[in-house]
Amino acid sequence: MAEATLTKDAAAHAVDITAPAALSSGQVLQLADGRAAFVAGLTGAASGDRAALITAGQVTIAKTASIVILDGGEVMWDHSANSATIPVYTTDKDFYVGRAIGDAASAATTMLVELNAPRDSAYITLQKSAFANARVYTAGFPRGGMQGGGYYAGFSATAEAQKEDLLSIQSFAIASNWILEAVVNVLTAADADVVDVNVGVANATHASDADAITESVFVHLDSNGSTNILAESDDGTTEVNATDTTADWAAGTPFHIQIDGRTPADIQVYINGVNVLPATVFTLGAGTGPLKALFHVEKSANDSLFDVLLQKLEVRLTADVEA
Repeated sequence: MAEATLTKDAAAHAVDITAPAALSSGQVLQLADGRAAFVAGLTGAASGDRAALITAGQVTIAKTASIVILDGGEVMWDHSANSATIPVYTTDKDFYVGRAIGDAASAATTMLVELNAPRDSAYITLQKSAFANARVYTAGFPRGGMQGGGYYAGFSATAEAQKEDLLSIQSFAIASNWILEAVVNVLTAADADVVDVNVGVANATHASDADAITESVFVHLDSNGSTNILAESDDGTTEVNATDTTADWAAGTPFHIQIDGRTPADIQVYINGVNVLPATVFTLGAGTGPLKALFHVEKSANDSLFDVLLQKLEVRLTADVEA
């Protein structure tokens, strides 16, 4: 089958090129300006022939099986597998293809995207939204700041408690059909079980202990205690303690997070596109909000070094109905 077919014409933009090699109908490729495109027509084109490429519209494309891509999420084109996938920012030739229209189930082998939709269209984004930062230290120097498109945080080798965080200025109601998406990359693991990393949503931050925040849903790491990726929630009434998702992290390898809050009383967590702990009821059902996006890194009084890169953080407030 074709890698892509036009499902709904949005005054579809066509680009004419001279085919650099034989192209098949529906083949997905990347233009020199970075946009995704696919080959229009029924017959494709031979090398050297003129070919029309579609660069806009609602498009059904091939999807990698065994991963879930949630409504409105960024969709990457896996250059090696020739199918849509989640954004994990590997060293391969993957490129951005568009945003998901509706949820794409794990078993699905095709999905609908808005081809080349704006990447910064989410309600909260790491690159364009305002965040508060409350750094905690005494004699040492915790580090934090944007490097390119990501946020880098790290602790110094000073034997003291330190904390680095990002709390979005924008907030949103618990019932606003929200989805949080993030990519986390631990660069240097701590040499003792003293560092906690939390990324997710919360009604506030905390000077030393994210577990003390009254309303939150987090993906949680213990830097050197284990390589387990954990998930937890607290709505002020019901607390679900940090629970092993059975997914693991490794230093230097980014992993992808989706927290689906569209049903506040039964929030779903996805790691690298897999729904983890689906039977565990992570809930904000008794919470009052409002919520904010939070990246929270804390260290107890130890001289351990630690470095982590937040490569992506966004919150989308999804529509009640599809376009």
